[in-house]
Amino acid sequence: MARTRRDMAKLVDADGFRTYIRDNWGEWDSAIDLPRGTAEAAAAHRARLTAALPGKRIALAAGRAHVRSNDTFHEFRADSDFVWLTGCQVEGAVLVLTDADATLFVPVPSEVHSVDFFGDADRSPFWIGAAAGPKEWGAALGITARPLEDLANALRGRHPETLVAKGVDPLLDALTGSHSDELRTTLAELRRIKDDWEIDQLRQAVDASVKGFADVAMELGQAVRGGGERWLQGTFDRRARTEGKGPGYTSIVAAGPHAPVLHWTRCDGRVNDADLLLLDAGVEMNSLYTADVTRTFPVSGEFSEPQRQVYDLVLKSHVAALAEVRPGNDYSAFHHTAMRVLAEGLHDWGLLPVSVDKALDPSGQHHRRYIVCGTGHFLGLDVHDCADARQETYQQGILERGMALTVEPGLYFHPNDETLPPELRGIGVRIEDDLVVTSTGADVLSDALPIETDDVAAWVRKQRS
Repeated sequence: MARTRRDMAKLVDADGFRTYIRDNWGEWDSAIDLPRGTAEAAAAHRARLTAALPGKRIALAAGRAHVRSNDTFHEFRADSDFVWLTGCQVEGAVLVLTDADATLFVPVPSEVHSVDFFGDADRSPFWIGAAAGPKEWGAALGITARPLEDLANALRGRHPETLVAKGVDPLLDALTGSHSDELRTTLAELRRIKDDWEIDQLRQAVDASVKGFADVAMELGQAVRGGGERWLQGTFDRRARTEGKGPGYTSIVAAGPHAPVLHWTRCDGRVNDADLLLLDAGVEMNSLYTADVTRTFPVSGEFSEPQRQVYDLVLKSHVAALAEVRPGNDYSAFHHTAMRVLAEGLHDWGLLPVSVDKALDPSGQHHRRYIVCGTGHFLGLDVHDCADARQETYQQGILERGMALTVEPGLYFHPNDETLPPELRGIGVRIEDDLVVTSTGADVLSDALPIETDDVAAWVRKQRS
């Protein structure tokens, strides 16, 4: 990357450069490419929010890119609530919303006659490419859009009361009062129910992820020959960048003894033919809706007997849990069902020091040594969606039509766990599907990827061939 700030300091003082660079520029191509239906979906989401919080003025920001080091930045990712309400992903943008009006405040791209046109390496179209301004965003989203410089005037006064999500953008923080937990909670609970447009975005994300899983399986040979986990991580992430915006979270590519490590995002290990590979990855679409899928499969295309033993128990748990996902059922039903199946299996193998009922008792939980994580979560714009919802509307709530969630039981036998027989040590298995609750049950969006033991093995052999 070229050095910028020091060089710019010298160029700003060069009269010849400043005079010559400001003229003879044509129009920048500032067209906005949005997924079809974005504007309509965002407008409907705003209507739901104002109905839930009538009489309030609401302010949310897209946010700012975080500094990686010195004058380099991490890739910008807009605030999810902001995107849900606007469909806009412009760094620095702010939405101000009332019952009767919605205004999107957008930074104005540097004009060619300004010093910032050539001097602002972080924001100028000259440096980072063409950028749309208020006029273009207003037309694309069917919303009133104004320059960001007008934001302060729009937030003047204490009436109506302003609910603001702070900690995202320093400008909005400076112009408003205290943070509103009510706003974030309300948004999280509204976002639990996906509309048809959102479900379509999730379906596209899952379909793209299925392609990525096939890509990974086709590259297993190269990974064994020396590419390792990083080769496979790069393989999936390339698909994610091609089909959407990128990975929805840091991909987990865990081979052999790394598979029991729940958050193995280092992905720097070897891959051997005798290994199981646990792949937890999801494509994030340009709309920011993400998939979250996990499959565990034998690198060689054949399960060893201990590997099959563990996989079959997780599969039994997974299938039983899927059957619990239906409208009107407790959200926690699939979790409790999955845990009971796993506890019974572990007890049958002699791995629990107590009875199944004692293990499942809240004061017991002995089986959780081998599955300390949960078995599912809401899914949407965030991989762990709706995290600010109240417990009574989430884990202690009821499943409703339109909810999107994952089901992901697993068993994680660390290689140094001395409670295990040697043949089970170092085996980790998770099966994770993405579902949408329907009026009668659930639609498994990720069912194009096999889960049955023999089907998984055959799928690997087919991809490798």
